[in-house]
Amino acid sequence: MPIDIFTTGGTIDKIYFDAKSDYEIGDPQIVELLRDANLSVDYRVIPLLRKDSLQLTDADRQLIRQAVAESPMPQVVITHGTDTMITTGKALQGLADKTVVLTGAMQPARFRFTDAIYNVASALTAVQILPPGVYIAMNGQIFDPDKARKNVKLNRFELI
Repeated sequence: MPIDIFTTGGTIDKIYFDAKSDYEIGDPQIVELLRDANLSVDYRVIPLLRKDSLQLTDADRQLIRQAVAESPMPQVVITHGTDTMITTGKALQGLADKTVVLTGAMQPARFRFTDAIYNVASALTAVQILPPGVYIAMNGQIFDPDKARKNVKLNRFELI
């Protein structure tokens, strides 16, 4: 049974434009990451949004929740911006019989040095072994959205 992977944008999908000295959300980078990883798990990538997480609205979170609820797959990974990942994680709680893992990156996946690969691998492993619920996979750890925060100063997630 495949794992559904929903993409919503965030730093993981950002592209740097030299001429503009700016970042923009590009195509979902997870497709390239997974292809390069030579995975043996079945998955489907479903793009939902292309937004920085600071731009996500309650309506966007409802769209994400509805997509997860309507997915026929019990295991779902969501790529998401890190700034409001916890808020979205909390909005997804209570979906019966679903294991949902949100992940993202502090540096764009296109960068040579990025945490995207490790975070996506952690999320894909976690979604297969954790019981139903909502989790965040970042910085080598699995977090409960109710017991985590993003430490902006240290550029990592941590328990509270």
